Amino acid sequence: MKRSIFVVMLLLSVFIRTGFAEDKELRIFIWSEYMDERKFSADFKKDTGINVKIDVYENNEDMLAKLQAGGVNQYDIIVPSDYIMSTLLAQKLIRPLDQTKIPNLKNVSPQFRNTPYDPGNKYTAPWQWGSVGLMYNKNKVSAEAVKSWSVIFDPSKQAGTFWLMDSVRDTMNLALLYLGYDMNSTKPQEIKKAAEMIIAAKNSRNCRGFKPGVGGKNDVDAGAAAMAIVYNGDAMRAVMNDPKRLGFVIPKEGGEIWVDLMAIPAHAPHVDAAHKWINWILDPKRGAMLSNYNRYATPNQASLPYIIAKDKKLDEIYPGPDTMKRLHFTQDLGSANRLVDEAWTKIKSH
Repeated sequence: MKRSIFVVMLLLSVFIRTGFAEDKELRIFIWSEYMDERKFSADFKKDTGINVKIDVYENNEDMLAKLQAGGVNQYDIIVPSDYIMSTLLAQKLIRPLDQTKIPNLKNVSPQFRNTPYDPGNKYTAPWQWGSVGLMYNKNKVSAEAVKSWSVIFDPSKQAGTFWLMDSVRDTMNLALLYLGYDMNSTKPQEIKKAAEMIIAAKNSRNCRGFKPGVGGKNDVDAGAAAMAIVYNGDAMRAVMNDPKRLGFVIPKEGGEIWVDLMAIPAHAPHVDAAHKWINWILDPKRGAMLSNYNRYATPNQASLPYIIAKDKKLDEIYPGPDTMKRLHFTQDLGSANRLVDEAWTKIKSH
């Protein structure tokens, strides 16, 4: 009898750990300042009873390194960018979604439903999309000067102090575009020339060094730098608060366009909670609340009626046809990733 009771208690303990506990916590690994963390955590707990814990990163490479070092067992939701999907899949770092648990996937805009990096949303659901460009202080830099990336990459044309972005692909992409090359070039000489140009810019008297997009944005906003390479939503949150002083632009040579995604790590401890989060975010009003806060474009077609009307008209957030022609998606470079990584190591050490 005692043995039977013990077995029952043991089974109950296992059920509690794997059943009830499954829905009591959600661990998210996400870019900084990408949502109203306090409100979204509180609202999700109110709606589901699940506590949310959040850690942040500043670029895809840091996120990937953390997953490879054990984060794949630690987190339930990550928010990678489109170009790093091939690496995540090749290394089996994320798991397929159970779409039966995400009925709100039907709300996603068609262009984000059957993408080259994840056909049919087998592994991911879109979070937000946006661009990389230049934020600047209008009192320190003219609108004419920021029409070209020469204001950053040509020491003779630099118009003020600036931060380069501490992200290998984002910064290399822009340098390659300025030189007139394919942003996803795999040619050693082109990558070498872009690296040499970044080093020259870095060592100029105007360069403050490297910072994540959020850090660069904060310094321009605070007046500690005249310009910074940033993500458009980071910039636009500041620009909307002070449009007479601050601006954001995609210079004529072009910029980067990206899509950030929600994915579940391969060994996530709370898989059911992760699916609930994805479905919750894809609710029309919740998706609009997210974009209205972070000033990035929503991939949720059902959210568009609830987006701030002024934002939908802004080229900086929802690029028009002319701007879209100058925006390019980052692609995985395969074996050539090594060349870019080596170039970045040289850039940082010189």
